[in-house]
Amino acid sequence: MRTFWKFLLGAVIGGLLGSALALLFAPVAGNDLRERIRDYCTNIRNEVKTAATNKSLELQSHLAILQRR
Repeated sequence: MRTFWKFLLGAVIGGLLGSALALLFAPVAGNDLRERIRDYCTNIRNEVKTAATNKSLELQSHLAILQRR
C-alpha cells in the first residue's frame, strides 16, 4: 500500500510539473493564455454549479417522494 501512495504522489507531482512546463513553452502569448485559462476555469465552475443544483433538485424530489410514503 505504501508503494501505491508513493506512485500516486509521483504521478501528481509529475503532472503538475508537466503542466507548468507545457504552459511555459506554449506558442500562445501570456495574456491570451491567461484569458483562456480564466475562461476555462469559469466554464468549469459554472458547469459544476449547474450540476450541483440539478442534483440537489433531484435529491429533494426523491426525498419528498420518500417522505410521502
